[in-house]
Amino acid sequence: MNEPVLHQAVKVYLNNQRQGTSKTKTRGFVSGGNQKPWKQKGTGRARQGSTRAPHWRGGGVVFGPTPRDYRTEIPRKVKQLARKSALNARAREGALHVIERLAFRAPRTAQLVELLGSLGLGGRKALVLTAGHNPNAYLSGRNLPTVEVMAYPEASAYDILWSDAVIVEEGALTGVMPEPLAEETEAERAERTEKAEKPKAEKKPEAKAKPAKKTTAKHAPSKSEGKSATKSAKKAAPKKKGSK
Repeated sequence: MNEPVLHQAVKVYLNNQRQGTSKTKTRGFVSGGNQKPWKQKGTGRARQGSTRAPHWRGGGVVFGPTPRDYRTEIPRKVKQLARKSALNARAREGALHVIERLAFRAPRTAQLVELLGSLGLGGRKALVLTAGHNPNAYLSGRNLPTVEVMAYPEASAYDILWSDAVIVEEGALTGVMPEPLAEETEAERAERTEKAEKPKAEKKPEAKAKPAKKTTAKHAPSKSEGKSATKSAKKAAPKKKGSK
């Protein structure tokens, strides 16, 4: 493991990530200050030529940042040596895992999480290196914040040092590219989406039996009740004209 080369590679990588768009205005770019604040002599104060001088409030900035390109180059062989040193460092720690193949017929995040759990890497930063372009594996790990999936040739020394463990496909190390898997058929895709969207069957509560309505038997009115009913009917009936 060559530490000076690793330091150089990481420094170059971080420099190339900088945008270099910060800028401040010097006294020549600040608006205003076109005339002297006061006359040259006779005031007893120090001579001043502009209110946009650096020592004035609202004036220009001296030696401030200006847009620039931070990009630095590194020799190709030095870059390769740095990546080998980073892989050796992970292998020395026992954090380099070689798997036979990442068989993803469709993007499945749960399948990738299960693989990481079986390797004891749950919750740790993991770098997954595929043998060639594998869009299904990339899409499976895209929404995992602690997982980075990329092709083996694209990995830099910084990416390897960023991760706590590295998972590499065997074909990436041997150079033998695996045969592509058959794409998922429409029927299989529909079945998978149906299982994912189908809500869990909830047990419906048993319907409670409605209580029986109480029926009251009609009873025949007694003599006293019949007499009171006829009296109330006579009182309620209107009297005819001419009758007292």
